[in-house]
Amino acid sequence: MSRWLVLLVMLVAATALPAAAHQQKAALTKVLFNHRTGQLDVMHRFYLHDAEHAVKKLFDRNADMLNSADTQQAFADYVAARFSLLHEQQLPLELVGSEVEGKFFWVYQQIAIPKSVTELAVKHDALRDIWPEQVNLVNIEGKEQIRSLNFEGSTEVLSVSFESHHH
Repeated sequence: MSRWLVLLVMLVAATALPAAAHQQKAALTKVLFNHRTGQLDVMHRFYLHDAEHAVKKLFDRNADMLNSADTQQAFADYVAARFSLLHEQQLPLELVGSEVEGKFFWVYQQIAIPKSVTELAVKHDALRDIWPEQVNLVNIEGKEQIRSLNFEGSTEVLSVSFESHHH
C-alpha cells in the first residue's frame, strides 16, 4: 500500500513543480448578482506571482506587491481600468478594495444591481496587454445557472443574456 502512496506523492509533486516555476497566466473573476445585498459584486482573483511580475513591468522593477499598499492600490486600479461591465452603457463599478490571501491577490468591485438586466457585456483585458497568453475566466453567478466567459487570444467583449422573469 505504501508503494502506491509514494507513487502518488511523486506524481503530485511532479505536476506541482512546473506550476511553481512559471506564471500561471490565468485569472478568475466572479460576478455575483447578490440579491441579499442588492449589489453586483465583482471579485477578481489573480495569482500573486503573476501580479508581482506584472507590477514590475507596469510600474517599476522595484514595485513590491507583498509589502507596499501603494503598489497593491496601483495594481487594483490597473485591473479596474481594464475590466468593464456594460448594460446599455458601461456600468460605473466602484473599486472597493484588494487584499493578499495566500498565493492569490484579490481585487473587489461593486455596483448596485441595475434594474431589469437581461443582457450583460463583459470586457476583461487585465494582464492581457502584457502577456498575450493570459487567460481571464469570468463566472457570472446569481442569475439562473452559472455562465462562464473566457477571455483569451483576441477576444475583446463577450456577452450573456438572461431570461426575463416577467410571466
